[in-house]
Amino acid sequence: MPLALFALTIAAYAIGTTEFVIVGLLPTVANDLQITLPLAGLIVSVYALGVTFGAPILTALTGRIARKPLLMGLMALFVIGNTAAALSPGYETLLVARVVSAFAHGVFFAVGATIAAELVPANKRASAIAMMFMGLTVAIVTGVPLGTFIGQSFGWRATFWAVAGLGIVAFIGIAALLPSNLARSAPASLLDQVRVLGSGRLLIVFAMTALGYGGTFVTFTYLATILQDITGFPAGSVSLILVLYGAAIAAGNIAGGRIADHHPVKALIGLFAVQAAVLVVFSFTASSPVLALVTLTALGFLSFANVPGLQLYVVELAKRYRPNAVDVASALNIAAFNLGIALGAWIGGLVVASQLGLRATPWVGAILVAAALVLTLWSGALDRREAGVEAAAAPAE
Repeated sequence: MPLALFALTIAAYAIGTTEFVIVGLLPTVANDLQITLPLAGLIVSVYALGVTFGAPILTALTGRIARKPLLMGLMALFVIGNTAAALSPGYETLLVARVVSAFAHGVFFAVGATIAAELVPANKRASAIAMMFMGLTVAIVTGVPLGTFIGQSFGWRATFWAVAGLGIVAFIGIAALLPSNLARSAPASLLDQVRVLGSGRLLIVFAMTALGYGGTFVTFTYLATILQDITGFPAGSVSLILVLYGAAIAAGNIAGGRIADHHPVKALIGLFAVQAAVLVVFSFTASSPVLALVTLTALGFLSFANVPGLQLYVVELAKRYRPNAVDVASALNIAAFNLGIALGAWIGGLVVASQLGLRATPWVGAILVAAALVLTLWSGALDRREAGVEAAAAPAE
């Protein structure tokens, strides 16, 4: 693998860390800024919404910019956003800083995957893209727990300074290692994106993605507080538990890809059903340290296991219904993942602020995942009906 690919991986690691590290820091941020926990949870929602809406629009607007200067500009924007977060005097400015970082996130992954594929021979393109996205997975396993530990030890602002430092390393790596003669494909217009959104079948999958992936974030957003206030773990243990959770996520992501390879709909039905069940179980096991850890391991495995299947399914349907806009459909599904994060974090905040309280977040999240399961069953039924129609219309041999 070329060295330039490692520069992209470092950038993906920095971006993944800044997206998810706030989960471990919510109690610390809420106490320091003297805001409620649901208000702190909006920091997660606002970032995810920035990725959701910023990625497709900014990717379309920056399509004519040369790839290397664009990536360097994105990492500079990322550093500015995290530096602003570290310097934020209050809640409102922290939200604005997070949106700035989110804009860089969305465009980077949209453009970075294309560049990663171009850096290697055709028979290694899938491995190159996986290598870049491995930075995101490794960030969940190591960056989030480490960032949480830094924030708990030296204050949450120190975490954002550290992430900004990672952004500087990635900027230098891209400047030094990325070729200047990278070709750029024709940018997808906003009209192309609107056409994809006009497909009812694809809209069903986007909703499956947002609900199935976002359901876990009703609980995950407030996981640090649950572990401290309900399970009874000391704050210093949260970062270690997040290592376990992150390792389960990485394992689930790999296993989910293998499970979904042959029949993504069947895989998603099974994964969503078990995921909803485990969330309900966590409502009862959260009070027991041992049982909570076992349940969280299962939940971590399941929460990202559906990602490969959802992405594969949307590509399959796009090839059938919007063959000229498969890349756009794939990018919009990435936006749906982030919309799910925003939705889950927001609903979680409403639950925490209500009479239901923190303890109810797992079973409320299970309702969202169950809704995704219903949509998946519906979409699978539509697939079978269309296959039957096509078989009936085919001429007999």
